[in-house]
Amino acid sequence: MNELMPEQFMFLSAALFIIGMVGVLTRRNVLVIFMCVELMLASVNIAFVGFAWEFSQMTGQIFALFVIAIAAAEAVIGLGIIMALTRQRDTVDINEVRELRQ
Repeated sequence: MNELMPEQFMFLSAALFIIGMVGVLTRRNVLVIFMCVELMLASVNIAFVGFAWEFSQMTGQIFALFVIAIAAAEAVIGLGIIMALTRQRDTVDINEVRELRQ
């Protein structure tokens, strides 16, 4: 059986992070941008766990737990802001949100 290598963890993590970054930079829907940020946080978790597995230490897994806690708090606050903006503007288009500056 073939053992997992750290390069495989890093390749998967980098691929997910790039997909999330492209989504944040190119999309106009606030919900899709929010999901892409969550995807980027998940890719960081994969990198932390991959490094922890390679070096046989628990620190990477502990950091991954902290990132999960931060992602949960970000999800609550982010979805609350998105719901408030949706109720005010009746849209999730980022261009409509930019008009709040007026």
